[in-house]
Amino acid sequence: MRNETINVIDEIKQAISLLRRHLDWDQAVRRLDWLNNKAEDPNLWNDPSEAQKLMRERQQLDDSISSVRKFEANLQENIDLIELGEMEDDQEIVLVAEASLKEMLAEANRRQVEAMLSGEADGNDTYLEVHSGAGGTESQDWANMLLRMYTRWAERQGFKVEVLEMHDGEEAGIKSATILVKGHNAYGWLKTESGVHRLVRISPYDSNARRHTSFSSVWVYPVVDDSINIEINESDCRIDTYRASGSGGQHINTTDSAVRITHIPSGIAVACQQERSQHKNKAKAWDMLRSRLYEVELEKREAAANAEAASKTDIGWGHQIRSYVLQPYQMVKDLRTGVESSAPSDVLDGAISPFMEAALAHRISGKGNAVVDDIG
Repeated sequence: MRNETINVIDEIKQAISLLRRHLDWDQAVRRLDWLNNKAEDPNLWNDPSEAQKLMRERQQLDDSISSVRKFEANLQENIDLIELGEMEDDQEIVLVAEASLKEMLAEANRRQVEAMLSGEADGNDTYLEVHSGAGGTESQDWANMLLRMYTRWAERQGFKVEVLEMHDGEEAGIKSATILVKGHNAYGWLKTESGVHRLVRISPYDSNARRHTSFSSVWVYPVVDDSINIEINESDCRIDTYRASGSGGQHINTTDSAVRITHIPSGIAVACQQERSQHKNKAKAWDMLRSRLYEVELEKREAAANAEAASKTDIGWGHQIRSYVLQPYQMVKDLRTGVESSAPSDVLDGAISPFMEAALAHRISGKGNAVVDDIG
């Protein structure tokens, strides 16, 4: 067996061991057995809210335990195939098994990252806001590019995306937008993306073809379910209605159906224009406000999230978490972890998982922000 293959096998075994340790394997298996027995109890659904909570836990545990067992079975199967191929001098079988092991290692590494998503709201759907910074058309175009990047990433993950609110720029791009990303661990994956994003490029809007630096901010907060009680006094809120704007279709209408709710004590404002009904938009906006206030509470309890709150202060120099340079060279660099990509076109098309994985690992390590030199 080749040394490279032995190394891959060792890495897979190490990944499986880490997954088992993270699950607290024996305890997880006992818990799943208890939940399976509980699912057979006819009285379980007397409390639908508690039943749903237990069934979600059961599904997540079952998925995690099944994936580890599948890794172990597939690993042994491929080891046996390689040994058989070498005994019978069948190189084709060996190559197929080696390729399968490499795929397994990539998937095991991904599972390790998902194992980090154990925060209180990590499994929830999430809202994601994009806001352009100062700079007019340049920043508004950059905000639109970021919105597309996150939409493409979500689609690659098999998540569903709904546009809840969008304000177009005067000439191009967007001033702001809010999307709802639906999928398991959507918030857990996206939560490290909150902050200021910086773009350096030759401006397509500059007749002199000069380099421009643009800033836009991203803010991510989880959707909260009915089991999380967030009390809001309506007297603390201002509700404004206005006519929806956008490029057409569901994002524009001829009545004041769009709704913005401002929570005066915190200064938090949310808006929704997805529905044609003002009543439905208002209900959605209240949900968004509950989620924003919940996210604020999460930040207070999670020391690792303090840097995100600080990054929200200004959309400009000194606060960016990532720089995207398109000219005079091609580079994307995360300023918290140092992770880089020399293919910004791929990144802007949604290939941002490596940045998220590194940021999650960095955040969970509790080491605080790294000292990383900017580029551009």
